[in-house]
Amino acid sequence: MASVVSDYSLSKAIPLDKIRYNEQGLVPAIAQDYLDGTVLMLAWMNQESLQKTLLTGETWYWSRSRQELWHKGETSGHIQKVKSIRYDCDSDALLISIEQVGDIACHTGERSCFHQLEESQKVPPPADTLSGVYEVICQRRDHPVEGSYTRTLIEGGDNKILKKIGEEAAEVVMACKDDEKEAIASEVADLFYHTLVALSYHHVDIKDVYRKLQQRRR
Repeated sequence: MASVVSDYSLSKAIPLDKIRYNEQGLVPAIAQDYLDGTVLMLAWMNQESLQKTLLTGETWYWSRSRQELWHKGETSGHIQKVKSIRYDCDSDALLISIEQVGDIACHTGERSCFHQLEESQKVPPPADTLSGVYEVICQRRDHPVEGSYTRTLIEGGDNKILKKIGEEAAEVVMACKDDEKEAIASEVADLFYHTLVALSYHHVDIKDVYRKLQQRRR
């Protein structure tokens, strides 16, 4: 089970002497978007860079090629604000939950360093399920596909979309009243989908919704 420290108890809470570094004094650090879970990059830290990360609340890494510390985003402005740091059960790998400024982590200008596939398909890196469905809906909005139900909804505008949201919300209520667990899951999935269509139609990013939920969580 991973251990976690968060917020800025950061500088005091993580036991620097507990982290197990390799023979070169380094530990792999995975940066992950704190909102939708997208894996953004893999870099390396030594004890000094980890300590600077904890003290500043922004990621610092160790460059193996240049043999020096580097502050992520110092040149590009795409800094990473640390939300939490987890270390794995062997204490030899770090998972850093971050807010990526500019939404670009890769030096190529891509959101994630993990954007390449053998098929050379231009697809976004995997995130949580809702974000993935939202991305497909936006693709249907911007690049119509013949026979697409999503496109039919978007072409119908608010009248069609909001009517479906109302219908699906009523179906959720009825399924809950009947305590039909499979039906509840199915109807909530339908409600989520139609709500995502509404977000896309109004050009509201799903991550803006996540940010609201994060704020309320606190």
